[in-house]
Amino acid sequence: MPDVPNHSLDNEFPENRDIIHQLNNNNPDFAKMATRYHDLDRQIRTLERNEIPTTDEHFEELKMERLQLKDQLYAIIRNTERTLH
Repeated sequence: MPDVPNHSLDNEFPENRDIIHQLNNNNPDFAKMATRYHDLDRQIRTLERNEIPTTDEHFEELKMERLQLKDQLYAIIRNTERTLH
């Protein structure tokens, strides 16, 4: 079983853990996107770790959606960070 990195938001943006927690509790749109992001990350890691057969196209679509969500979530994190400082 290969070692597959966890791309949770806390792991991706450790310096923003407090803001991520705050947004998850106070911003329903952020929380919904974060939940979808984590679901996608779990799916991708499960496919990689267990070497589950899937098409390259499907796998790349999952990774692309995760990346797009990550970019959107990071933009919200950065905007929130700016308003706090």
